Amino acid sequence: MNPSTESRGAAKRALLSLAIGSFGIGMTEFVVMGLLPNIAGDLLPSLWASSQEDALSQAGWLISLYALGVVIGAPTIAGFVARYPRHRVMLVLALALTVFNALTVVLPTFELVGVSRFLAGLPHGAYFGIGALVAADVMGPGNRAKGVAFILTGLTVANVVGVPLGTFLGQQWGWRAAFAVVALVFALATLCIALFVPHHAGTPGRTMQQELGVFRIRQVWFTLGVGSIGFGGFFAVYSYIAPFVTEVAGSPEWVVPIVLVLMGIGMTVGNLVGGHLADIDLKRTLLWGLAASAAAYALLAALSFWIVSLCLLVLVVGFVSSVLSPTIQTRLMDVAGDNQSIAAAMNHSALNIGNSLGAFLGGAVIAAGWGFTSPAWIGVGLAIAGLVIALCSYRVEARSRAASALIAS
Repeated sequence: MNPSTESRGAAKRALLSLAIGSFGIGMTEFVVMGLLPNIAGDLLPSLWASSQEDALSQAGWLISLYALGVVIGAPTIAGFVARYPRHRVMLVLALALTVFNALTVVLPTFELVGVSRFLAGLPHGAYFGIGALVAADVMGPGNRAKGVAFILTGLTVANVVGVPLGTFLGQQWGWRAAFAVVALVFALATLCIALFVPHHAGTPGRTMQQELGVFRIRQVWFTLGVGSIGFGGFFAVYSYIAPFVTEVAGSPEWVVPIVLVLMGIGMTVGNLVGGHLADIDLKRTLLWGLAASAAAYALLAALSFWIVSLCLLVLVVGFVSSVLSPTIQTRLMDVAGDNQSIAAAMNHSALNIGNSLGAFLGGAVIAAGWGFTSPAWIGVGLAIAGLVIALCSYRVEARSRAASALIAS
């Protein structure tokens, strides 16, 4: 399958089908954060009655279990299914996401809901990774990053529309209502993938052992480092955006969802622009994206005391950070050689490590008494560290090419 045999309309329908699934993933990953008090009060009533702080802390394990599922599932599933036709793999993954999120709706206890959240995280990375390969092929040479960006757009749009809507539904009709909507989104994605995503061959005969060879490629480790550390700066800021609004800018709590929507808008636009720029010059997009992210976090730390400047800078932070998403994904696919499936999926393991790292460090500096703007300075440090890793990656790559050219001559 290539653009010469597939009409533009068919390609768009295929990409939209995959993006619906990524929209569902964005909802299921982030909506739980806004509904933690509702979940804790429902599933941990005794603990909630005695200590709301302890109940919220325990309910936070649902977020960690989902992230753990992503980290484990991405390389495991992607490596195992590399031999199978990718359109069928995407169909199975979408169906699994439907079932596991439906389990979250009906399971009665905190422990069982925790299991369902872990299971829901398992297909996350493989869905994005293999979906990115399908999207890149649909778009054809010279437009691969645009295809990757289109799939990721579902994730960013979820932060603009899906997460606020799911939070509202969960607050009004119980937290399970939000996950019922998520399950319906995945059911729609499953149907659309079955109807509109055309045949896409895998790599027949490919084994897990062969796929694991990706970990012997130095450039893969460099790129995963950029994702888990450099992009971790975004999560240091995103995880603590509420205190920026209420404690730093002195605005009421009802402003927080508005600021989150602005962040989502910046992410959506940045993701699409990043796909376009990465197709033009991936190296410059990656390096300048990391540098711009560090600058944006520094401005946020310095100028967030006024709600208007905070809102503008949140847009900028969302934009420059999300320029990196399709860029890192495409870079990983470029350096992975024949190990495309597992490498593409590993990007999302790296991003979830960055999520945990950024949130942990941001919370640590707040707890240390450094103030509510300190997570932004953590973001600066992580973005600069990611830039250093990227520069080292390209330096090593250039030396390897020069050595190969010398041997060949």
